[in-house]
Amino acid sequence: MTTNAFSILPDAAPTFINISFNGQTRRVPAGVSVAAALLGSGEMRLRASPVSGAPRAPYCMMGVCFECLVEIDGVPNRQGCLIPVQEGMQVRSQEGRAQLAEPLESHDHE
Repeated sequence: MTTNAFSILPDAAPTFINISFNGQTRRVPAGVSVAAALLGSGEMRLRASPVSGAPRAPYCMMGVCFECLVEIDGVPNRQGCLIPVQEGMQVRSQEGRAQLAEPLESHDHE
């Protein structure tokens, strides 16, 4: 018999919200982090390593290891373990290295 180590305890009665992960709607408990919500819904791969392309999943769940990087509402490199889920949130797996927005050009003042 296999069990999901990230399931919600039966005596807890959470409220649920809907988020999207890679275009699929997931019904997840409110008040948890994005990483915890995705792990709890059975997702074990949140990103690919930028070096080898190997699948990666949350590890430390406290913002130290950066294994939970995902794109949230169009913004890449977000640590899923530190961000609480919100109704309608759009989450995408991060495939390799994400490009950050170009920095604003500095203007010399005369």
